[in-house]
Amino acid sequence: MEAAVWLLSYVSSFFFVFAATFVTFSGLLLLVRWRPWCNCPVCRAYLSSSWTAEFDNLCDWYAHLLRQSPTGTVQVHVLGNTITANPDNVEYMLKTNFDNFPKGKPFSTILGDLLGRGIFNVDGEAWRFQRKMASLVLGSGSLHSYAFRVISGEVHHRLLPLLAFVSDPLADNTMELQDVFRRFAFDSVCKISFGLDPGCLELSLPMSEFAMAFDRASTLLARRAATTAPLVWKLKRFLNVGSERGLRRSIRIVNVLADEVIRQRRILGSVSGHDLLSRFMSSVVEDDRYLRDIVISFLLAGRDTVASALTSVFFLLSRHPKVVAAIRDEVAAVTKEKDENDEVPSYEQLKDMHYVTAVLHESLRLYPPVQFDSKFCLEDDVLPDGTMVTKNARVTYHPYAMGRMERIWGSDCFDFKPERWLRDGLFIPEGLFKYPVFQAGLRVCVGKEMALMEMKAVIVSVVPRFDIEVINGGRSPHFTPGLTATITGGLSVRVHRRSACE
Repeated sequence: MEAAVWLLSYVSSFFFVFAATFVTFSGLLLLVRWRPWCNCPVCRAYLSSSWTAEFDNLCDWYAHLLRQSPTGTVQVHVLGNTITANPDNVEYMLKTNFDNFPKGKPFSTILGDLLGRGIFNVDGEAWRFQRKMASLVLGSGSLHSYAFRVISGEVHHRLLPLLAFVSDPLADNTMELQDVFRRFAFDSVCKISFGLDPGCLELSLPMSEFAMAFDRASTLLARRAATTAPLVWKLKRFLNVGSERGLRRSIRIVNVLADEVIRQRRILGSVSGHDLLSRFMSSVVEDDRYLRDIVISFLLAGRDTVASALTSVFFLLSRHPKVVAAIRDEVAAVTKEKDENDEVPSYEQLKDMHYVTAVLHESLRLYPPVQFDSKFCLEDDVLPDGTMVTKNARVTYHPYAMGRMERIWGSDCFDFKPERWLRDGLFIPEGLFKYPVFQAGLRVCVGKEMALMEMKAVIVSVVPRFDIEVINGGRSPHFTPGLTATITGGLSVRVHRRSACE
């Protein structure tokens, strides 16, 4: 008996020592990898947050550093991250040597609790399958026609009546525009991607709870990606404490929404549906977890990015009345023979509005919804600008900073200037590696054209009818950390309806 007790005690001690040694060794490896003791100016400023004395947003500080760099590339050693705003590097990562720069397991681990095996969080066959399915659906003319009808209906029956109500002279004329665009985009993506009107969902919580849960999850995941010690959040997740406990709670709420979307889609039947979810359900009917990941990914793409882009457009338009006037002139010229009962121009008319297209692209250049995107290097490599990156290192290209680089856009890169996209009045796009707002290469956004159509439909319907005045519009936006660009506190505006003679 004593021998057995002694043996049990010995074995327990052995495993304790082994575990302690393993944890210590792992910790030392992490220290070597992230080098938190690095005393270079960039790492020192990042760790001490001293950059906040001069910059309101981390993205603005990074843009400053990248402008100062001769190569347009900097390294933040404490994050193990190489950040670039060099178009040659972007092309190398997203096209030339695409296979060596996947999303990577570290990135999938950071976002996996929310995005799972969704298209934005996977590589290899899983990514190729989802992209092929999405491309087949999003590239079809029938879906474009269906999507335009959905968006026109949302604008006609919900957005414009809401703005008209707020603009009533007897009201206070104020509203939070970012929230309005999020609701608009959420309704649109549910109908287009899932074939559902959110009003049909039998949810146990108000829709606002799901929106807040989605936003909290996005913020907390962004914090994971910005930490210099991933072991800390992984330990907190294991123990289910602090921010990780809050993240788990938020994701649980988001899952309720995703599960209800899938349930309702099944009730309606997936075989006859033309939406994205129906197509995926026909292929992976039995895997509800996989379907949930797909639903969350398209919600992220359809709600957050569109709402972010539209918010930025109207923020900039409030500062540039001449651009507003030019939009109104173009809309009037293109739609002069439009049916008076149609509040949204036709799909073909939207295509003819070159100045509006330029305005939208210029706004996205300055305020891309996804400010940066990271990949992880599979094997040691050298970027075209001579920067060496090691195996498993994180490499980030930064569209927000790229829009503020004189060497890319000229000395007026900080100016909101839609004319830079026009040649003899016609919209001329720039190369995607210079302008990776929709990514580029093999991962270029498959929903790009649909998103542009949705945003243009909103702009050309709202701008001719309403004056949107941003309250405290003289201040530059402050962004909340998250997967997409979100203005902290929203965008408060005053809405005034224009008279027919204006």
